[in-house]
Amino acid sequence: MALVSWDAAAFGAFIALVVGVSLYQGRKEDTSEDYFLAGRNLTWWLIGFSLIASNISTEHFVGMAGSGFGVSGLAVASYEWIAAASLVFVGLWLLPRYLELGIYTMPEFLEHRFGVAARTLMAVYMLLAYVGVAMAAVLYSGALGLATIFGLDLVLGIWLIGLLAGAYTIYGGLKAVVWSDLIQGAALLVGGTVVMVLGFERVGGVRAFLDTNADKLHTILPADHPEIPWTALLLGIWIPNMFYWGCNQFITQRTLGARSLRAGQRGIMFAAAIKLLIPFIIIFPGIMAFQLFGDRISDGDQAYAVLIQEVLPPGLRGILFAALFGAVMSSLDSMLNSASTIFTMDLYKRRFRADASGEHYVRVGRIATGALVIVACLLAPLPASFEGVFNYIQMIWGFVSPGVVAVFCFAFLVPKAPHAAALVGLALGVPVYGGLLWALPDVAFLNHMAVTFLVVIAAMTVVTFMRPRETPFRFERKSDIDLTPDPWARPLGMGVLLATVALYVVFR
Repeated sequence: MALVSWDAAAFGAFIALVVGVSLYQGRKEDTSEDYFLAGRNLTWWLIGFSLIASNISTEHFVGMAGSGFGVSGLAVASYEWIAAASLVFVGLWLLPRYLELGIYTMPEFLEHRFGVAARTLMAVYMLLAYVGVAMAAVLYSGALGLATIFGLDLVLGIWLIGLLAGAYTIYGGLKAVVWSDLIQGAALLVGGTVVMVLGFERVGGVRAFLDTNADKLHTILPADHPEIPWTALLLGIWIPNMFYWGCNQFITQRTLGARSLRAGQRGIMFAAAIKLLIPFIIIFPGIMAFQLFGDRISDGDQAYAVLIQEVLPPGLRGILFAALFGAVMSSLDSMLNSASTIFTMDLYKRRFRADASGEHYVRVGRIATGALVIVACLLAPLPASFEGVFNYIQMIWGFVSPGVVAVFCFAFLVPKAPHAAALVGLALGVPVYGGLLWALPDVAFLNHMAVTFLVVIAAMTVVTFMRPRETPFRFERKSDIDLTPDPWARPLGMGVLLATVALYVVFR
């Protein structure tokens, strides 16, 4: 696809705007709290847009649209709609406890409850998963999308995305990241909406689209479906969502930087409302691509790119190019910042230099960010070995998420759970899930996650029964942040939950 001069100018101006604003907002980040948590001064609208922009990237526009093109159809929307419900739970019940403790990272939370060993083990898990799964998938899917649309060499695209996003993340920390997310998130939503509207025009309108693709517009699929059976909706799909939105540093770091509980809760509810709309601007275009060009697309991950080639007129391509490029950077910069935070605060500071200055930790964080982006770029071709980049991400995260979610459940719900229970839970999840994938390859991996979660819960229960704490654990407040709840949080959360149920009724 050839870009006209206006396209190139729009793309260049957008990227310059993102980098310029990020560098300006990220200046003078001298203390560890400034660099890693934006000085704990984030407003609700920055938090909300950053949550969405960090989450939605080309693994969605490439991978989720590809799942919509393939056998899953609209059923893959469950990841988004269950995410909205999960965000409500996080905002109302988990966030107050996190802010009360004044933590920097999720592994740090585990130290409060289960000791240093649990913190270290989770930190190692998260670093490996961020670099080998999340960053690699984002870089690969982004470069694949740009290669399909614009003919850019895949390897060149990987390094271009990685080095550009890494540059302003190294410089400005979380504040630079959330401001880049604000711009890129807005462009992403607008660009995706434009493609959806033009796609509807191409297929003859909304009614024609719904009638023609009725067999793909179901969210409740048979129990033997290979990817999203209805059984997975009962438990399996909740596990990756609760892990991602409630226990995952990549996401929770935005809310940990909130200026108050009210700002954090309002930002989360704002993001939850947007999540309800995401399937319409990502999955619907994937289904449109199947309807229009199913006979010429051999790889579902190319569906969204082909639709762009066909429906976007010259002049809009540069804007969408910039939006897709920004989507990759918004997720990658967030992962880099979170991974460097975990390395610096959970491993380096906790294990090697507990008494260094804030400037020293900022310097270590910047070095770690640079090293992580290089490793991620080297590993980025790995997802090409799997069938569908979105499924790759979800399936591989299964080695970590069931055990982590089980441990966090015990942290909140079982006051007598000992330190050993957490170590057993974190260690057991990996071999159990891996064994299920090997022994039952034809069973949906979401069902494997559910079984793994139940096995880990059972094992932790046995350990707690055999070696309970002598006195129940109590969390103690360790921060001075304003913990006054947002009066609108519960009504907004209830509205999101009711809307989620309504969507499942309509597209059952």
